[in-house]
Amino acid sequence: MAYLLLILGVLLSFTFVYLVKPKNNGNLKLLLAFSGAFLLALTIFELLPSVYEESDSKTIGVFIMLGILLQIFLEFFSKGAEHGHVHLDHEKTNFPWLLFISLAIHSLLEGFPIDTHDTIIYGILIHKIPIAIILSIFLLNSKIKLVNAVLFIVLFALMTPLGNYLAANFEFARTYYLPITALVIGVFLHISTVILFESSQDHKFNLRKLLVILLGIIIAFVL
Repeated sequence: MAYLLLILGVLLSFTFVYLVKPKNNGNLKLLLAFSGAFLLALTIFELLPSVYEESDSKTIGVFIMLGILLQIFLEFFSKGAEHGHVHLDHEKTNFPWLLFISLAIHSLLEGFPIDTHDTIIYGILIHKIPIAIILSIFLLNSKIKLVNAVLFIVLFALMTPLGNYLAANFEFARTYYLPITALVIGVFLHISTVILFESSQDHKFNLRKLLVILLGIIIAFVL
C-alpha cells in the first residue's frame, strides 16, 4: 500500500498536468507551504526523538548536518527542484540526467524511514505531489520528447519505494538505520525550511499561507 500510494501520487500528478494544464501558481504555492510545514513537523515530532533516544547525540547531530550538506550539494544539480523550483533550459531536448540523478538520490533516501515510521509516508507523499506537478509542468512545456518525460516521471515515482524496499530487505540498512535516518532528517530539515522561507515572498504577511502552515503543523501533531 505504501508503494502504491507513493507511485500513484507522482503518476496522477503528471496525468493531472497533462490533461488540465494548470496555470494557478497561487494554489500550488499554498500546497507547497502546507507540504513544507507538514514534513517539517513530522520530522520534529517523530523522526528526531527516535534517533536521539537510541544513539549518541553528537553522532546523530553530525549525520543530520551531513544530510543538510548533502541536500545543498544535490541542489547544485537539481537547481532546487526538491522545493519547487526548476531552473533549467526549456529549449534543451536531451534527457535531463543531472536533474534526474539528484532527484533520484533525494527520493531514494526519503524511502528509508518509512519502514519504521508509518506516518512519515504522508509527509513524503504530500511533499512529492506539488514537486511532481512542478516537474511535470516543466517537462511538458520543454522540448523534451513526451516518451522521455513519461520515463523521467515513472523512474522518479519508483525511487522512494525502492528506498523503502532496500531499508526493509537488506542487512546494511538495518545495521546503519540510525545514521541513515539522521541523514534523511537533515535532508528533510533543509527542504522543508527552504519551502517555508520561500513561501513568505518579500517577507509580506499572507494570512492564507500562515493558515495552511498552521494546518500542516496541527495535522502532523495529531498523527
